Amino acid sequence: MNIQLFKDLCEATGAPGFEYGIRDLVISQMTPLADEIKVDNVGNVVALIKGKSSEKSIMCAAHMDEIGFIVRHIDDNGFIRILPLGGFDPKTLTAQRVTVHGTKDLPGCMGVKPIHVMSPEERTKMPQVTDYVVDLGLSKEEVEKYVSIGDSITRVGDLVEMGDCLNVKSIDNRGGCYMLIEAVRAIKESGNLPDYDLYAVFTVQEEVGLRGAHAATLAINPDFAFALDVTIAFDTPGSGAHDKCTVLGKGTAVKVYDGTLITDPRMVKFMTALCQEGEIPYQLELLAAGGTDAGAMQKFTAGGSVTGAISIPVRNVHQSIEMAHKVDIDASVNLLTACFTSLTRWDWSWKQMNRTLAPKADCAEAAPRKKCCCRKKK
Repeated sequence: MNIQLFKDLCEATGAPGFEYGIRDLVISQMTPLADEIKVDNVGNVVALIKGKSSEKSIMCAAHMDEIGFIVRHIDDNGFIRILPLGGFDPKTLTAQRVTVHGTKDLPGCMGVKPIHVMSPEERTKMPQVTDYVVDLGLSKEEVEKYVSIGDSITRVGDLVEMGDCLNVKSIDNRGGCYMLIEAVRAIKESGNLPDYDLYAVFTVQEEVGLRGAHAATLAINPDFAFALDVTIAFDTPGSGAHDKCTVLGKGTAVKVYDGTLITDPRMVKFMTALCQEGEIPYQLELLAAGGTDAGAMQKFTAGGSVTGAISIPVRNVHQSIEMAHKVDIDASVNLLTACFTSLTRWDWSWKQMNRTLAPKADCAEAAPRKKCCCRKKK
């Protein structure tokens, strides 16, 4: 895999609503790959890759934003009070480094009341995000030269290779961005175009309510939709078999269920058939809570879209540092690439669920394609 690109994406900054840094990197990667590229009014990057047919459309979304903070108050001693942008596991924030994005980037540290001066009750209480302050090591006057109320704050965490895994901040969801860039690169370099016009969308503000996906889906109105994200790998000591959700190193995760989506069963069968055909390692994902852009894409399309989701298993999601396995990342890219070029090989009718893929390559000559039941767009 392209570890340098993965590193660059994960280390880039971009809290919800402030996706400037990561957006510039995505545009630089997608410009040579896309037939058209634009940034919409909410900040989504929308790249069009023209397919073999314009009869239908595909939307594939990976959110660019990472969980972060926003400056709420600067006190008389220069300490910054914060509000969260997205959901955090607060206990992992103590003494972590951050960057405050004012008129220039400033390094800071998350601080909380030291354990030495906590009462017995306080020592057993779970900290809240709002208990933390950001310490820039500067006076109020110096802080206010560069920082204003409403500026964003992101975490710091450089990529480290640990065995077969990658350990870095913000794999959620720069892993999804990596997946989409590399899958588009694969089909462009092979000359095997997507079956239909493909809209590769790098969305904003997913962590605060799928907001970018809502806007982009309404504009595109796709027939087929794919969300790319990470999922929980609770495969560490103390987890029960039913709690694991996914396991690192066992392959890409084909989503079946989460808090915002019951995946279209036709899509689950389509993806698992592609994995079996291409010998791509995979596992089924049922996520008890949380969701992805798939929840927006399925229902914000007129009449609904045939929606699925591919996830990279990740340990320590929404904590200071996250971990993913190289095998799972590569498998996710391979499955997505196959999805883009195999839609017309599948029977998308609701009549029966025991189906197989039509033959590869010259499948049009080898066996007549079954007409898709999805409506043609106006």
